[in-house]
Amino acid sequence: MIVAPKIRGFICTTAHPDGCAKHVAEQIAVVKNGGPISGGPKKVLVIGSSTGYGLSSRIAAAFGNGAATLGVFFEKPGDAEKSATAGWYNSAAFEKEAAAAGLYARSFNGDAFSDEMKAEVIAAIKADLGQVDCVIYSLASPRRTHPKTGGVFRSVLKPIGQSYTNKNLNTNTGVVDEVTIQPAEDDDVAQTVAVMGGEDWEMWLDALLAENLIAPGTQTFAYSYIGPELTWPIYKNGTIGKAKEDLERVQRVLDTKLAPLGGKAWVSVNKALVTQASSAIPVVPLYISLLYKVMKADGTHEDCIEQMDRLFRERYTDPQPDEVGRIRLDDWEMEARIQQPVIANWHKVTTENLLQLADIEGYQSSFLRLFGFGLEGVDYDSDQDIAMKVPSIG
Repeated sequence: MIVAPKIRGFICTTAHPDGCAKHVAEQIAVVKNGGPISGGPKKVLVIGSSTGYGLSSRIAAAFGNGAATLGVFFEKPGDAEKSATAGWYNSAAFEKEAAAAGLYARSFNGDAFSDEMKAEVIAAIKADLGQVDCVIYSLASPRRTHPKTGGVFRSVLKPIGQSYTNKNLNTNTGVVDEVTIQPAEDDDVAQTVAVMGGEDWEMWLDALLAENLIAPGTQTFAYSYIGPELTWPIYKNGTIGKAKEDLERVQRVLDTKLAPLGGKAWVSVNKALVTQASSAIPVVPLYISLLYKVMKADGTHEDCIEQMDRLFRERYTDPQPDEVGRIRLDDWEMEARIQQPVIANWHKVTTENLLQLADIEGYQSSFLRLFGFGLEGVDYDSDQDIAMKVPSIG
């Protein structure tokens, strides 16, 4: 089948197998070009491993440090008539590249929140690796079924206390207008914390610790974002921000639990980037477009793979925590020389001057690349095997 992009709102409903493979190969090349990573982990579990920061974490650990990796994700395979999700093709490509490099890689497709998935992964670690020495938690989900109570929770992106109005970019039309987001109601905050907070991260570590599958010195990382003040009402101080606060609470709890093994839990605050999750957040796409313009001109722009390569290459052995103990991979984004022109342009940007002030082409290119489109060297007129398998899943 010939696969073309089909955009609906903030999502692309198709994915290109060869394009996703090329995107994975390009990320591998970034890591390899940096040379071997010393002092990193050798047996890594990535929970949420098929796209964005999770995928890049798996690539950086495997191809920078020769790590054996297990990846957990929830993706839809393709069939004779419909392409798989991008994460499925990403994972298939990763496993093929890992096999060619002689690296252990095993993947699990299903509900990472469930006890069944945890049991399946635990059995694989026991059988294949014995223990893990790094756990990456990189889930971004709109809903969660609690494994103990059966309760179903749904996350929302809302401000707290009052409505929030600010500039917004329609990435399909290129129009800069305003968006008003109504405040959280009823149990919106609790529901969002239940989905995007730290409870499941802790459940994963508890399950692994109970089976003695955590090696001495293990580090675990969960990913977060803070951003500039203009996004705080919808992010840092909104419902999602409360979930990120809970993530930091759990980080401190896990520190205590890992201490007897000489282990450590971290929250890594990463840079604003075009991901499947960030494209759904109002206001953020316009900010990212302005940020890309400034950071590319400054020579400090990084994508997911450069961020995760820096995490494993520089911060794994020298974390350089901030005043509250977080790793700050958003440090270049938050430099005054970057933020000052970005915020100045935020106040000036309109539909008419958008192309001059913002990197719209870069934003749209990054978005399409998430789904395997727009990569050089890919024949987009060729027939694709849309029903391809992830080797370890079949």
